[in-house]
Amino acid sequence: MNKLIVFGSLNMDLSIEADHVPQQGETIVGRNFMTSSGGKGGNQAVAAAKMGAATFIIGSVGKDLFGEQLIRELSATGVDCSYLRSSDHNPTGVAMITCTDGDNRIILNPGANHELTSADIEEMVNKIGQPGDLFLTQFECDYESTMSSLIMAKQKGLYTMLNAAPAHSISDEAYKNIDLLIVNQTECAYLTNIHPHHVEDCKEPIAYFQERGVSSILITLGSEGSVTMIDGKLIHIPSQKIEHVVDTTAAGDAYIGALSSALLQQQDLPNAMQLATNTAALTIMKRGAQQSIPTQHEVQQYFGEAKQYA
Repeated sequence: MNKLIVFGSLNMDLSIEADHVPQQGETIVGRNFMTSSGGKGGNQAVAAAKMGAATFIIGSVGKDLFGEQLIRELSATGVDCSYLRSSDHNPTGVAMITCTDGDNRIILNPGANHELTSADIEEMVNKIGQPGDLFLTQFECDYESTMSSLIMAKQKGLYTMLNAAPAHSISDEAYKNIDLLIVNQTECAYLTNIHPHHVEDCKEPIAYFQERGVSSILITLGSEGSVTMIDGKLIHIPSQKIEHVVDTTAAGDAYIGALSSALLQQQDLPNAMQLATNTAALTIMKRGAQQSIPTQHEVQQYFGEAKQYA
């Protein structure tokens, strides 16, 4: 059975709600402070595991209470943490999150997330990976290690997925080794100088990425849903309308984890996008990061069996 290998960040999220973002020199009263296991790598791995995928994570945490909690909670969702390292030199990564009006602003301290080298990742992938497995990464770990890991994974016959978040440049060599590139509107604008607001706006940036050798491109448009292109035709999966948005922190990561799981189950990209859309919609109805991500059963129970994309 093919599996998902995630190389990515693991953070403890410290979040608080407020009526507005404080101005310079201003102190305001917040509410509902909570700690939550997070980090893009951890979130995406948890979402995939909750959807039933055999999921391994490669990363690094500190030898501290936050690191212990992250490993414990990842393992509880079914993520294999055998290849996580505990750092002697840096603390576990931390994300400070301020939530206002259902939106969030995040400050990261990467800590141990930047420790792993390309040689470390290759050693672990050699132990875990087989041709046909999925390799997923993002930009919250060391940049050079991330770029090298994509090229290495592609050369070993793995299907490579890059979530280009937070926005960062991508080398021409790396582009050629990406099977599926996933960007939101901001990341798309950073990489192409084109900010897609609507479905038709996605044609030009998709062409930009295709010219650089990317096999498949997926652009998420927030409330407008998500878009890909197959055989020259734009495919649009609308978002699920949620009346009461509680917390958007893990929505994008839940989408990508669910998408990865569906691809492992041999679903085509449009149907994988539909499952991912449903999963993200349920995620924003709860507070927190990993604890807000639903299971496959919960998604099916809420939305029913996913309709097959025609």
